Amino acid sequence: MTAGAALADGEVNIYSYRQPELIQPLMDTFTKETGIKTNVLFLDKGLVERIAAEGANSPADLILTVDIARLTEAKEGGVTQPLNDERINSQIPAQYRDKDGDWFGLTTRGRVVYASKERVTENTITYEELADPKWKGKLCMRDAQHSYNIGLFASMVAHHGAEYTEKWLAGVKQNLARKPDGNDRSQAKAIMAGECDISLGNTYYVGLMLTNEKDPEEKEWAAAIKVLFPNTADRGTHVNVSGMALAKNAPNMDNAIKLMEFLASDEAQGIYAEKVFEYPVSPKAKPSDIVVGFGTIKPDSLALTDVAANRKVASELVDKVGLNEGPSN
Repeated sequence: MTAGAALADGEVNIYSYRQPELIQPLMDTFTKETGIKTNVLFLDKGLVERIAAEGANSPADLILTVDIARLTEAKEGGVTQPLNDERINSQIPAQYRDKDGDWFGLTTRGRVVYASKERVTENTITYEELADPKWKGKLCMRDAQHSYNIGLFASMVAHHGAEYTEKWLAGVKQNLARKPDGNDRSQAKAIMAGECDISLGNTYYVGLMLTNEKDPEEKEWAAAIKVLFPNTADRGTHVNVSGMALAKNAPNMDNAIKLMEFLASDEAQGIYAEKVFEYPVSPKAKPSDIVVGFGTIKPDSLALTDVAANRKVASELVDKVGLNEGPSN
């Protein structure tokens, strides 16, 4: 994809951290409806650095990414531009978009508790309870510094302050069955194997496991767990976003805005939610039947900018309590 080719009339260039197969159905529908061709460049890292290095000649029109950290990183890295678009703003609640219009959330995922159907009788839980000694040796999780966990820990700092969160993380550490390891799916596998009873995981992985025809054993992992939505009785469950941002030097800006308006629409949100098992941010769009089957999510109303503002503190606290070292003997 060269800068010259990017200036053709009927194109839009997307730099994406999202897997191409997850967004392709959306791109196909957009092209069918508008005739505008989409070029997706998938990157697993270094997206902001790449656009910054390309400078004014960057062919990037639109950035698609997951996680509030990566959206704020794009804004702070100076590779986005603000957009005030009534059609988009009317579809996306204020808590899921940047106050300056530099990024917009498209779908949310809950950071929930996976619990053994066999061994866990509780059907309600709070994040605070994860530090309760009753779970000693029964909790597993992926790397505590992973952005999904840091997002949750940052929300705890936002709600309770750093001092409380430090004590809480120390309690969580004592409840670990083993050192943090693997990804969210492998926590479900560990629960099925009896290595732990509960874990932290994102909602959408359960949908991906339940429908995995290529690797059917993942269906068994998912079948062994139930999804508990923490803090349903009070502030709600921590959610993170996938989102979009208009690139700073978008050569096809009109087409990029058309695509952004499409992605914010109920139609696109429905396609996206069905494909990736996430929750649409538009109140009018519906999640997939599989996701509805997990139960009702009450999302924490905390603005994601407040979560992002506490990520650095959360990361430092993880190191301070040695969470990644696993339980102390």
